[in-house]
Amino acid sequence: MKKPIIVTGACGFIGYNIAKFLSDAGHELILVDRNKRDDMVQTPHNAKYIDAEELLSGEQVKNSSVVVHMGASVNTGDTDRAAVMSNNFEYSKQLFDMCASAGTRLIYASSAATYGDGSRGFDDTRRDLKPQNYYAESKHLFDEYVRDASKKPPQSVGLKFFNVYGPHESHKGRMASSVFFAYEQAKKSGVITLFRSHNPHYENGEQARDFVYVADVVSVVNFFIEHGNLSGIFNVGTGTARTFKDLALSVFSALGKEPKIEFIDTPEQFRAQYQYFTQANIERLRDAGYSLPFRTIEDGVREYVQYLEKNI
Repeated sequence: MKKPIIVTGACGFIGYNIAKFLSDAGHELILVDRNKRDDMVQTPHNAKYIDAEELLSGEQVKNSSVVVHMGASVNTGDTDRAAVMSNNFEYSKQLFDMCASAGTRLIYASSAATYGDGSRGFDDTRRDLKPQNYYAESKHLFDEYVRDASKKPPQSVGLKFFNVYGPHESHKGRMASSVFFAYEQAKKSGVITLFRSHNPHYENGEQARDFVYVADVVSVVNFFIEHGNLSGIFNVGTGTARTFKDLALSVFSALGKEPKIEFIDTPEQFRAQYQYFTQANIERLRDAGYSLPFRTIEDGVREYVQYLEKNI
């Protein structure tokens, strides 16, 4: 009998999608979260819930094949550094050390936020990064802890997720993706508002991100579950930056609406850390053997909007 897979943050956005995929594939699961959602995937024959603190007892880790650690405080504007470090760094360190001692594999969520303003590029081997908020700092510090650890799990994989969007993110509030907010605006008013550029090198709406659909993220996670011999820290994005204007036009197209875009000032408190361009370098991911294509913004948004139209 196969050992179960642990998924932390199983009631969050990416964790939920991973848990649903693995459940549908017939894996026995242990789902971990501090806040169980009523709409969380429930398949009593192959899944059970435990609390985040219970996981640190070590018993479940010892008896599992792999821990997929997606749980984190994800508010990039959180000003309580101690709380962010406790949730994202200290907890992750304990889990990493536990996996190392138990001989249990670990796949965890890092973030493209670790790259800061992007001025040092988006190379997943680079270590001298300058994160610009406590969330990003906590992720970077854990990446460095994993790199430097003398005793590691048999597999340790960190995934630097870029701008992920897709089903089951509506509970995130203001931390939901730009695609979700654009959809809501287009449906309600027929107008999508984007942040005005405050950088002379970028026109309004030409700020760009590497937008990656959550189903593609799940596919990458599953690849590493199936290839337990691979370890390292890898970017997870499409490898292609697309503009916010492209995003908005994709939403209007998916809804069959005429595009209407308006611009508003970026709030003062975010301007200093605002990223005008992100693009994942996915060479190492490809070299590791992941060969499946990533959805374009047009295809991903179309699929997502179809889901939203049926479910919201």
